[in-house]
Amino acid sequence: MLVTKKNGADVKRAVSIMIMTCGLVGCAAGNVKTSLPDAASLVGTWQVDLRPKPGAPDYYKEFVISAVNGKSFEGVFYGTAITNARINVDWGAVRIGFVTADMSGQYNHSAVLSNGKLEGLTNSEGRGFLSYWSAVMR
Repeated sequence: MLVTKKNGADVKRAVSIMIMTCGLVGCAAGNVKTSLPDAASLVGTWQVDLRPKPGAPDYYKEFVISAVNGKSFEGVFYGTAITNARINVDWGAVRIGFVTADMSGQYNHSAVLSNGKLEGLTNSEGRGFLSYWSAVMR
């Protein structure tokens, strides 16, 4: 907003209008109720597509989420027990992060649930790769 100063009253009035407008918008936004997505929809057996790149032969493994407990969950990914499992629904989608490990080291996984499909990333510390994966409920 551009205000030319004719006198101090013009500036004060412009500032007052801006403050009132911001205050009203803030109050209206504060009264809007948003519902968070339900992370319980994660529970079940997922078929994970672990192909290393598009066009590669099919390579599927299971991801079993046996329980959701608040902001955490329990399960098995690629035949290995999940540790440090976390859930975040604060941004309007179910997002998860968890860790698995084998003899080569830790695998840090993350995924987002969108339209009934999990889309994730796995970062292998020991084997030095980052891979994309997707999963659908079986």
